[in-house]
Amino acid sequence: MFVQQSARLLRNRAFSTSAARRTTSVTLKALGLDAYNLGVYNGAWGGNGTIVESVNPATGEVIGAVQQANLSDLNQTLDNASQAAKIWRSVPAPKRGEIVRQMRNALFAKIEPLGKLVALEMGKILPEGIGEVQEYIDIADYAVGLSRMLNGQVVPSERAGHMMMEVWNPVGV
Repeated sequence: MFVQQSARLLRNRAFSTSAARRTTSVTLKALGLDAYNLGVYNGAWGGNGTIVESVNPATGEVIGAVQQANLSDLNQTLDNASQAAKIWRSVPAPKRGEIVRQMRNALFAKIEPLGKLVALEMGKILPEGIGEVQEYIDIADYAVGLSRMLNGQVVPSERAGHMMMEVWNPVGV
């Protein structure tokens, strides 16, 4: 009896592990990811640092691997971001909000596979993984709304005939 139960448990575990591998493969493919991915974006994908594996805590299966940045990659990325911030600063807040809205829409379009990936990586059930992605979407919605509400103040100056204006500007990197 014990041997039969053990054999059945092993068969079920093998089945669930192979099903998990199929789920992982399909999920990565739906997101345009491979088993190995470059993890630094600074105008182009790259990375010269260590490789980090993401492991499903429920099965111990390696979901994928990401090439991280090294110090040189980090410095190059920060330099590129500083240059981009100078351009971004001149873009009006509502237009910046529109770009955030497009990012929000891209997240929403992939909410199911993103939620599956979160669930796989964090050992969560699927509704919780999808809920995590929904939180990101909600934050983006909030940021889009704020992009139209960045009002400054006009304050009287101590100098006659002058006023001081408060203007919100992006801080930068």
